[in-house]
Amino acid sequence: MPIHRFPIGQTVRLKSMKGLSPKAADVYRITAFLPVRDNSPQYRMRNDDVAQERVTQEIDIEPIAAAAE
Repeated sequence: MPIHRFPIGQTVRLKSMKGLSPKAADVYRITAFLPVRDNSPQYRMRNDDVAQERVTQEIDIEPIAAAAE
C-alpha cells in the first residue's frame, strides 16, 4: 500500500489547473491524510487566503520549496 509522501502542514502546488475555476487557488497546505484511491494517497488541503478546501491525489500535487532564510 502506498505511503503518503507529504507531511501534514506541507505547502504544495497543484500540478495542473485544467478544469478548475479561474478563482481556484494553486497553493495549498496539507491538513489531513485520506485513504488511498486508485493506488495514489489522497490528501485534504486548504488555502487560507481564499478559504478553499479540496481533496486531491498525490499524483496531482508537488511540494513547494521552503524560502531561504
